[in-house]
Amino acid sequence: MTINSGSGPLQGVRVVEIVGIGPGPFAAMMLADLGADVVRVHRPGGGGLQLTTPEQDLLGRGRPSVALDLKDPRGVETVLRLVESADVLLEGFRPGVTERLGIGPDACLARNPALVYGRMTGWGQDGPLSQTAGHDMNYIAVAGALDPIGRRPGDAPTFPMNLLGDFGGGSLYLVAGVLAAVLHARSTGEGQVVDAAITDGTAHLMTMAVTMQQSGSWDGRRGTNLLGGAAPFYDVFETSDGRWMSVGPLEPQFFAAFTDLLGGDLPGQYELERWPELRERIEDRFSARSQAEWVEVFEGSDACVHPVLPLAEAYEHPHNVARGTYVEHHGTTQPAPAPRFSRTEARLGSAPEAPGASTRDALTAWGIDDVESLIADGVAVQA
Repeated sequence: MTINSGSGPLQGVRVVEIVGIGPGPFAAMMLADLGADVVRVHRPGGGGLQLTTPEQDLLGRGRPSVALDLKDPRGVETVLRLVESADVLLEGFRPGVTERLGIGPDACLARNPALVYGRMTGWGQDGPLSQTAGHDMNYIAVAGALDPIGRRPGDAPTFPMNLLGDFGGGSLYLVAGVLAAVLHARSTGEGQVVDAAITDGTAHLMTMAVTMQQSGSWDGRRGTNLLGGAAPFYDVFETSDGRWMSVGPLEPQFFAAFTDLLGGDLPGQYELERWPELRERIEDRFSARSQAEWVEVFEGSDACVHPVLPLAEAYEHPHNVARGTYVEHHGTTQPAPAPRFSRTEARLGSAPEAPGASTRDALTAWGIDDVESLIADGVAVQA
């Protein structure tokens, strides 16, 4: 039961996902989007933070769900049998949990020495905080990424939902690490553990900011970074109808185009002492027209000015429509797989499933030969 029907650059890569929340499922979703054959292992009854029903949770798309009782030795043995034919296992528990369950790295690598064992946590597998709870906001705070985010020096730090930590510093680093380790395993036969910590990934994302802070081009404080709202030509401005435009003409030629289309007679771009005046003039100009009117003014220009769109409107923006950035699939609008490939096109697979919806079919497809016995004894659950 391969969900992705022969598409995507990861066709032939097999992944066992021990289902967690947030960044782990997103990483597994991305692998499935790109063509990997991923099977989800849920615990009967689920658990953890539930923001919607499993059938509506797009993070669960593209892969079948198996429900196994991991407190039963036969459930553990079933996972280890899945591992035998897998390239990757993904888990997102606190350090030590999978070891206590009997599906830790040592047990899995003993069954499959070429396995890549991907671990997704906030704090990492070791360190003083490794056994404590946390969420995205906590991880990016300790990594040094939250404090600088805010438009003005006196503002409170602004946390960008859970995009920066969970999905940027977490999921994407887990995927990158797993794929690098798969390449190594395929050339050497050696599997390994990938320790993906959100704090590590987020700190790595701060490389440019660290460069600016240590070189003296930025003092590290909130609201003083050229790219963080300090510059009046890299900010958002309210329009007459209470909506917003994003303005980012950093380079002189783009600022010249911006000045011309906004109405001319602006202070020089890098006359720092006149930045308050420049900001006030830009604010006044934008407040005189609606967002739609400004979109028409700047359409097709190099002024780097575009509307700030609510998510529901982003679905319908002409550029996103032309590229198929959001697609209708199984009755819902959802982000298309990214990035794009010229030869091995990635396509969306199955809709998200309830835990255990595909237990019988998926376990059979992965070579488990006693599925009916497992279901009859309650070790596996077919929803």
